[in-house]
Amino acid sequence: MKNNLKKMISYYKPYKGVFFADMFFALCSAGIALSIPVIIRYITSTVIYFEDAKAFKTIIMLGVGMLALVAVQCFCNFFISNYGHVMGARMEYDMRREVFEHYQKLSFSFFDNQKVGQLMARITTDLFDISELLHHGPENIVISLIKIIGAFIILMSISPYLAVAAFVLVPFMLCYAFVFNRKMKKAFRRNREEIAGINAQIEDNLSGMRVVKSFANEDIEKQKFMVGNDGFLSAKRESYRYMGGYQAGLGSFTVMIQVVVIVAGALFIKKGMVNVTDLVTFLLYINVFTDPIKTLIDFTEQFQNGYSGFERFMEILAVEPDITDRPDAVAINNVKGNIEFDNVSFRYEEDTDTVLSNINLNIKAGEYIALVGSSGAGKTTLCSLIPRFYDVTEGAVKLDGTDVRNITLKSLRNHIGIVQQDVYLFAGTVFENIRYGKPDADREEVIAAAKNANAHEFIMSLPNGYDTDIGQRGVKLSGGQKQRLSIARVFLKNPPVLIFDEATSALDNESERVVQESLEKLAKNRTTLVIAHRLSTIKNAGRILVLTDNGIEEEGTHDELIAKKGIYEHLYSMQFEKK
Repeated sequence: MKNNLKKMISYYKPYKGVFFADMFFALCSAGIALSIPVIIRYITSTVIYFEDAKAFKTIIMLGVGMLALVAVQCFCNFFISNYGHVMGARMEYDMRREVFEHYQKLSFSFFDNQKVGQLMARITTDLFDISELLHHGPENIVISLIKIIGAFIILMSISPYLAVAAFVLVPFMLCYAFVFNRKMKKAFRRNREEIAGINAQIEDNLSGMRVVKSFANEDIEKQKFMVGNDGFLSAKRESYRYMGGYQAGLGSFTVMIQVVVIVAGALFIKKGMVNVTDLVTFLLYINVFTDPIKTLIDFTEQFQNGYSGFERFMEILAVEPDITDRPDAVAINNVKGNIEFDNVSFRYEEDTDTVLSNINLNIKAGEYIALVGSSGAGKTTLCSLIPRFYDVTEGAVKLDGTDVRNITLKSLRNHIGIVQQDVYLFAGTVFENIRYGKPDADREEVIAAAKNANAHEFIMSLPNGYDTDIGQRGVKLSGGQKQRLSIARVFLKNPPVLIFDEATSALDNESERVVQESLEKLAKNRTTLVIAHRLSTIKNAGRILVLTDNGIEEEGTHDELIAKKGIYEHLYSMQFEKK
């Protein structure tokens, strides 16, 4: 906890000027709240007994003085609310940037075991709770403690008897507040869980809307939603019941303190122990010390929410990326594209089965290699080792004779282009998505890449051409169109090494033909690895590798492997028979 608190405090450092100003104005605000009842007491106990002219002049002066204090307090509260919140937002900004940059460093193995919704919560909801704590926490503590201690000292100096009467119910008020605060915390936690469940259900429903409608299962989805929504309403009712009891109870305690003070004050006045002026002053101070008590009680929940969020934030930052640049890693230039797998073995995690065992493979620069085999044989895994999406467990993968682990990640991946079956397009325009392959490319380069990918014609038929918004994940485009944009992106990148991961397996015949033509044009004079599902698309491959659980079992051209009448011939015959 000590290290976490030190780290939390470090976020104040760039804004210490604003922080100290915030604390200064918090002190001023609390001081003014304490001073005004004292001035009122002075007027009612002393000034009204001056001679008329002097009393009138003094009251006017003190009235103007109180108005000036109110104006200063107004500015103080404005500064705290405005600049204090901006300070909190800036710290949230810094933490969000830090965790987002950390996400970018983490490897596929981390994201394989995480849910996107949880990662989003770490960078949104958790950080908001933290920023609220970092901003409001210190000022709430300072203002509340000054008001409570200051009010107690002032009231004791005026009348110890009334001070005891005013504070006699405070311990009971604290106990009541803590009990209800704990119940509210549990209820609000359940609220968050129910809301998270509903959000997940809505996201699932909206993402799968095409499936819902294709099966005409809208009524089933409504029923599923109603179950979650009923749970949410039930949780809300419970939380509001406790909130009602909490607020009503604290309001009642405030009134009871006033009643006790008035009754005790009346008795003390009757006995000559206090005067009416002191009683009025005490009544003015009741809210001065009861409000900060409520604030401190609320702070306990704010601290729990903010600190637990900060712990989750620190948990993410503590995750070390398992794939990083070695200290002596170098950038590469003029890459030819020779790839070697030297006795490579790989497993995803220590306690899992080996996916690849003792793979030895040499791929010459410019060679066109196809990988085939049953699902789970390790085709995608083998290709993922080249750009170091994962690191080998044993052996080495080499590019132009250099172990890829000795090459900087940015340099290595800049020389490899990947076209996947599941194309990911970002929300935005066609132009922006193609230029993702080379962020500094001009419009002419983007158009040339689109033409090479057989995409220019369909792009120009879109409502705004290259400036057409394609929607989330390219939802407004067909599968073949999305695939051609992804190929244009790689054309623009112009890498010497290409990996096609079943790039045409989800397309219809016409789209497959157009995309296949684009892929072959892209692959010309580049080292190319193709993971193939449709074997008809790789007949012209220079070499075909058949992967099984035992490794590379067959190797050769299409005709050679057909003649062997082995695994490849069996797979090819099965696809042919299906047709």
